[in-house]
Amino acid sequence: MSGKNIVNDAIIKDLSDKIHGIEDGTVIVSIYNSRIVQIDITKTEKRRFDEVWILENGEGI
Repeated sequence: MSGKNIVNDAIIKDLSDKIHGIEDGTVIVSIYNSRIVQIDITKTEKRRFDEVWILENGEGI
């Protein structure tokens, strides 16, 4: 690392706020010329159907 500060308080606060707003997802940090220039946050929605299949196969209640 060249000793340059690539992060400032505004970036940290924005990133923290966004991360606290999602339960599952991905964060990609893009760096150009030793500086953070973009943060991509993808929220992932998960749906599980395990219980539906158990009931349908007579394995449930």
